Amino acid sequence: MDPLSERTVVLADGRTLRVAEYGVPEGRPVFFLHGTPSCRLAYPPAAADARSKGIRLIGYDRPGYGGSSPAPGRRIVDVAHDVAAIADHLGLRRFGVWGFSGGGAPALACAAALPDRVAAAACLAGVAPYPAEGLDWMAGAGESNAEDFAMMLHDRAAWEAKSRRERDEMLAAGPVQLAAILSTLLSEVDRASLTDEMANWLVATAHEGLRPGEAGMRDDNLSCALPWGFDLATIRVPVQVRHGGQDRFVPIAHGEWLAARIPNVEAHLEPALGHLSLLRRVPDVHAWLVGHL
Repeated sequence: MDPLSERTVVLADGRTLRVAEYGVPEGRPVFFLHGTPSCRLAYPPAAADARSKGIRLIGYDRPGYGGSSPAPGRRIVDVAHDVAAIADHLGLRRFGVWGFSGGGAPALACAAALPDRVAAAACLAGVAPYPAEGLDWMAGAGESNAEDFAMMLHDRAAWEAKSRRERDEMLAAGPVQLAAILSTLLSEVDRASLTDEMANWLVATAHEGLRPGEAGMRDDNLSCALPWGFDLATIRVPVQVRHGGQDRFVPIAHGEWLAARIPNVEAHLEPALGHLSLLRRVPDVHAWLVGHL
């Protein structure tokens, strides 16, 4: 589904952020924060649901992806500042936020850093901080993610070279090749969820996000292992944490850890769902967010 509109927002420091909008132009504003690697292009069923619920759904490329300038060394909390700048540009005072996968922790950053503007936030299949007391961070993850994370921590040069190769592989991949790339991460429920529509969307978002280079993907991954820049215990706005028990991209222990530490959280931990399959809960998230706007 094509965006209703796209624009480039120029920040005070000269960086640019590429923004896309879906749903209803004058609807209730909700930001969606994309996964890793990905971009501003919304999952078509999510965009259709936003339209049906009267939502103005706003996505943007995090720094280094698609049409957004890179920001080396960025932290998770920096997403909140970029979201606030986009909201200022669009004339939005209050809005909802949800983030999926690599966008989950940034959604929590918005809840923590923008309490007067974020009405509510949802984290879908998001990671916990690293290191996290009492959490074996990669236990239960698929082989490719576990290997990448260990390499990032212990051999940065080799990991950066591997990231460049992975970017090239993803740019060359179609839906069939993408399924092969993700093979160690796909539980049965996620494999069944990888329909033609979803596979085509994943390919399109990876191609657009990685078009300028691997900086967005690299900096997303590095930011997970840096201090996030905010304390989960300070969150005061309504938050949902959603996670699937069959998730091999981000194991459910991350969702359990977050749910135990965010005040007054509404947790939905679903044993039968995985990572990609959790996207079927976006309509529920939209309905919940609209209830707070």
